[in-house]
Amino acid sequence: MTKLSQDTWVLIADGEKALFLQNHTDGEDPYLQVVRKEEQENPPAREQAANRPGRMSDGPSGHRSAFDDTDWHELEKERFAKDLSDILYKLAHKGRFDRIVLVAPPAVLGDLRDDLHKEVQSKVVGEIPKTLTNHPIDEIEKIVAGELAQA
Repeated sequence: MTKLSQDTWVLIADGEKALFLQNHTDGEDPYLQVVRKEEQENPPAREQAANRPGRMSDGPSGHRSAFDDTDWHELEKERFAKDLSDILYKLAHKGRFDRIVLVAPPAVLGDLRDDLHKEVQSKVVGEIPKTLTNHPIDEIEKIVAGELAQA
């Protein structure tokens, strides 16, 4: 049985963008159409930091050590994964999809998986740890179908 049956949704996400796609054919020759897009403004961490990292004295030696600065860029990626899981929950609760395949880089996929509500988890029929957000949809169709055929 193919996992990419008719009406299966495919979420293509990274830490800043997400495409919600719906398959209108079968898994052999998928035809994905965009249902929804989400995008988050997430500049590099250096542009989000308010000031230089703090320093502290290492004691009587006179040396000083720097504190690691907060990685705001990474925090925003985690927050975006949380936002996506909330969106998926609302869509699942409204009955918009019965089956979904999650496609995201491994770290984002992990964050997303950790935040998914049980109602959404039960609808996940596949996961693909890849970054496909900048691929055209016809390439996404081929890659997703190929990956799911191997699973």
